[in-house]
Amino acid sequence: MSEASTTTTGAAVSAAAPYSGPPDYRVVGRHAALPAPSHDETARFNFLTHANRHLAQRVLPGVRTAFETRVEPRHRAETQRDFSDRHEVRRALLKDPAFQVWSALRRNTMESRQQAGRSMVLRQSEALSRAVGALVADDPRLELDPSLPMPRYVAAIDHHCMPGSYYTERFPSDVGAAANYDAGLFITTGGALGRYTDGAGWGLVQWMRDREPDFRPRRILDIGCGLGHNVLPIAMAFPDAEVVGVDVAAPMLRYGLARAKSLGVSNVRFVQGNAESMPQFADGSFDWIQSTMFLHETSYPALRAIFRENYRLLAPGGLVLHAEQPQYTSEMPLYEQALRDWDAFYNNEPFWTRLHEISLDEYLIAAGFAADQLVHGDVAAIVDPEKIPEASGATSEDYGRRAAWHITGARKPRAKERTP
Repeated sequence: MSEASTTTTGAAVSAAAPYSGPPDYRVVGRHAALPAPSHDETARFNFLTHANRHLAQRVLPGVRTAFETRVEPRHRAETQRDFSDRHEVRRALLKDPAFQVWSALRRNTMESRQQAGRSMVLRQSEALSRAVGALVADDPRLELDPSLPMPRYVAAIDHHCMPGSYYTERFPSDVGAAANYDAGLFITTGGALGRYTDGAGWGLVQWMRDREPDFRPRRILDIGCGLGHNVLPIAMAFPDAEVVGVDVAAPMLRYGLARAKSLGVSNVRFVQGNAESMPQFADGSFDWIQSTMFLHETSYPALRAIFRENYRLLAPGGLVLHAEQPQYTSEMPLYEQALRDWDAFYNNEPFWTRLHEISLDEYLIAAGFAADQLVHGDVAAIVDPEKIPEASGATSEDYGRRAAWHITGARKPRAKERTP
């Protein structure tokens, strides 16, 4: 048979091209806490996953073309100058129909993701609570503090259009917020983080192995750990270490421990606490402190407090590493900065734009770290192509590029390394 086959009408038809879309939601890695989708819910999740990929790969390039051929020339004609900053670019894009369509559809896919996830979780919320409760009951690796005040930057915002954000409990021992978040991550990343949406965690592990091959941390702290999808790979990669995940949201912590136990990870515990102040931990008690896509959901005062607490808790010779989307620099085009800002204005991430314009290095130095001990690097998701082959070359929702983060951190020198 040649590459072209023939239909009954005699018309030539090209051989089917290899599938290059996102993976099917049915390949999601199952664990005891994950909600089970029905046939129709799976179809809806697949539709939304394809919609996100289509927006990133097919629709967004048209926005760039519109910017280069209409928006930017019109601005130059009207002002006789180039754009001055990303905010001016964003305001100009808002007037263009190409951006309007892309932005509206992207917002709609996020709202639809939450609706799809919540409807799936609500119909089985009590069963999920019982399943998680059975796994975590009387387990000392779950430490909750019902009296912990919720920070305003969490309590006042429905992050990612998620009603009630991460922390809301509709009844005692509810894990619905975590279950919804876990199920929906596959949609917004197009499966590019793997079956268990833990590709970022494995990317951090690989980065550490490449950069610090002799590093043998005894105690590791993950702040803003959420449901544990990024910290579990770290715990698995360092089985002799004691790993602690801290978060303010009890549903996430319950769910995280259930997830860990059902996946056979036994060296991690989940503690309810505020990363700004963690008096339950002694000075210098961790060799590695890290976060993944957490800082952009805080605030200026919180960031200063978090870095000071990082310095206090970090042992001499230890590393603190924070993975976020890249900071805005003069080398990053204003158009790209404006697109990255979309999450701040339309995805309920208000601190996003502010975090990415400041110097995290300066904040680390103000917290006590030395300028010559700062650490930088880039991290990409690590996904097993044998388990989820479509994701090995997949692009994420991040404007058509592979999921990638920038690490900003520092090493705390040992006493003999300190400058007199």
